Amino acid sequence: MGLLAALTGSLLSLLLATPALAVSASNLPAAPPQERVLDSAGVLSRSAVAELGKTLERFSPDRVDAHLVTVSRLDYGLSLPQLGAQLVERWQQAADEPNQLLFLIDSQTNSATVAASPELGGQLDPNLLRSTGRTTMTLPIREGGRYRQGSLDAMNRLLSVLEAGLDPGEPVLTEVVSQPTNIPTKEETASSNAYTWVVVLLVVGTLVPMLTWWVFSR
Repeated sequence: MGLLAALTGSLLSLLLATPALAVSASNLPAAPPQERVLDSAGVLSRSAVAELGKTLERFSPDRVDAHLVTVSRLDYGLSLPQLGAQLVERWQQAADEPNQLLFLIDSQTNSATVAASPELGGQLDPNLLRSTGRTTMTLPIREGGRYRQGSLDAMNRLLSVLEAGLDPGEPVLTEVVSQPTNIPTKEETASSNAYTWVVVLLVVGTLVPMLTWWVFSR
């Protein structure tokens, strides 16, 4: 009976299991939460959440309420920038601090965006936010799923602008140049083998008739 009950429970768990629900602004807190990081996609470790939370706290002296939100699936027809804009508007209306800054990650598409209250436009230009989301934050995410590193790079870039007025710019893309080598490639090896067979066949085709003539002429 115990085994049957266990099997029945496991079967029910499998039947009731559902994929991650699509997320919209209404599925997220109506007001800015105390936690700086909302990792609903589950892509960050505990240590990463703690580190990112401390980094987000560094925005507070500039009267900026900053959060990081990760989602695993967006509602149909909803883009990540649209979710960010809706969430900023909701939290701005519900919070004592009107200056809202959101870093958002969609783990399904490995994309990221940065959204901010219009009041921050003088300090954080919309072009800067767009660049930070599309390059500084997204590139590490798409190169090996480095969610922590992409988030840290984006936060530090905007902190540099707020604290020192200096934009370190987008990450530098390094082009990998292959060094010359004496080891032949697969194509070169195949070409060399084909050439060898042609030479062998030509030699055989020349020598065999000559040897045949020599043998029978004696």
